Amino acid sequence: MVIIQGIALLLLILALFTLFSYKAPFGMKAMGALAGAAIASFLVEAFNAYAIGGLLPLPLYEEVGQAAGALSGPAAAALVAIALGINPVYSLMIGLSVSGFGILPGFFAGYILALAGTRINRYLPTGVDMIFYVIVMAPLARLVATGVDPLVTNTLEQIGAVIELAATQNPVVMGLVLGGIVTVVSTSPLSSMALTAMLGLTGVPMAIAALALTASISMNYLLFRQLKIGTKKDQLSVAIEPLTQADLISANPIPIYSVNFVGGAIAGLIVAMTGMINDAPGSAAGIPGLLVMYGFNDWQTVTFTAVVLFILGIGFGLIGSRLFKNFPIVRHTEKVESTEEDAA
Repeated sequence: MVIIQGIALLLLILALFTLFSYKAPFGMKAMGALAGAAIASFLVEAFNAYAIGGLLPLPLYEEVGQAAGALSGPAAAALVAIALGINPVYSLMIGLSVSGFGILPGFFAGYILALAGTRINRYLPTGVDMIFYVIVMAPLARLVATGVDPLVTNTLEQIGAVIELAATQNPVVMGLVLGGIVTVVSTSPLSSMALTAMLGLTGVPMAIAALALTASISMNYLLFRQLKIGTKKDQLSVAIEPLTQADLISANPIPIYSVNFVGGAIAGLIVAMTGMINDAPGSAAGIPGLLVMYGFNDWQTVTFTAVVLFILGIGFGLIGSRLFKNFPIVRHTEKVESTEEDAA
C-alpha cells in the first residue's frame, strides 16, 4: 500500500507540473526558468559541496556549494520574473526579497508577481515603476513566499518521506518506477534536480535518482547522434545536461522519453539492488550525481555500478535509435526553419 501511495503521489506531482507547463499563462517559460534556477543553485551545490568539497580538503568549494544551494528560492523568483519579461533589476528585487525560502516558494512568488507586473507596468511612468517595485512588489513577493511555503514545503516533504519508506519496503519496485520517472523528468522542463530537492529525497531513493541519470549520459548521446538530432555540440551537451537541449527533446518526445523511461527503470533497478545511498538531495544529475555517490558509499561499488550503467546506456541508446530510425524526427535545422516561419 505504501508503494502504491508513493508512486501515486509522485505521478500526481508530475501531472500537476505538466498541466501547469501547458495550461498556465507563460507556463512553459516559467518552468524553463525553474529548471535554470535548479542548475544555478543545485548543480553548483552538487558539484562543489558534495562532489569536490566533499571528497577533497577544499573548504572553499564546500562553502560555494552551500551558498548556492541556499539561494535556490531567490534564483527561481528572479529567473521566472526575467523569463516573463520583467526588467532584470526589478526581477532581482523580487528574487532577493524571498531570501531564505526554497526553490518552489520562490518560484510561485516570482511567477505571481511577474504576472501582475506585466500588466501593471503598462500604466506606470518610467521612474515611478522603480519606486513601485521597491515599496510594493518586493514586500508582496515576500508575503506570497511566506504564504505558500508551509503548504508546499510540508506537502512535498511528506511525499518524499513516503517515497523513501516505499523504497525501503520494496527497493526493486521503487527502483524501476523511480529510475524511469526521474530519467524522463531530467529531459523535461521540470529539472530532476529541482524535483528531488523539493521532495527532500535521501538514502536509497536519492541514489536511484542520481545513478539512473548516469546511464542516461551515454544513452542520450547515442540517441541524438544516431538519430542525427542537433549538432555535434548539441549531442555532447545533452549527454552532460539534458536540460540544455529541452527544446529539441520536447520536439521529439516519443523516442527520447520512451527510451529514457525504459533505460532509466532498468538502471534504477540495478542501483536499488546494490543498496547504495545518497544523502545529498538535489544531486540528481548524471555527472554530479555519480561523483556525489563516492562520498557516501564504497568507491569500488560505485565505480563498478557506474561502468555497468554506462554500458547499459550504450545498449539502450543503440537499440532505441534502431527502433526509431524511421520515426519522423525534428532535427536542429528543421527546428530553426520552423521557428523562423512562425516568426514570419
